Amino acid sequence: MTAYDDQNIFAKVLRGEMPCEKLYEDADTFVIMDIMPRGDGHCLVLPKSPARNVLDVDPDSLAAVARTTQRMARAVLKAFNADGVTIQQFNEPAGGQVVFHLHVHVIPRFDGIRMGPPASQIAEADVLKVNADKIRAALAD
Repeated sequence: MTAYDDQNIFAKVLRGEMPCEKLYEDADTFVIMDIMPRGDGHCLVLPKSPARNVLDVDPDSLAAVARTTQRMARAVLKAFNADGVTIQQFNEPAGGQVVFHLHVHVIPRFDGIRMGPPASQIAEADVLKVNADKIRAALAD
């Protein structure tokens, strides 16, 4: 298995070297808006500890990611009055992984509306902020 690269973009976000629209943070996890969302409210749950993907993550860290993923799924459902939520997690290039720091996609879904294509367009910062504010408000309730 390939070693963890601490220069990946999410490692840089976690160290504060790259900007992000932060939604939530606890002792073990960090949640940000996806800058190339497949739909409004698309966010990413990251473990704070280094892990390339689900194949090498510490089980306790994975459990923390799962808890935060559930919390974020409930928040985006509420924030966007969504009909459902898609949870995605990819492992290794053949599995669709592009950034090699474990992350879980949480995407609010709406009946009859397809998700946008992956990694296709960078969202405007003001749109990300508006969507982030909705999610943060839902988390606060």
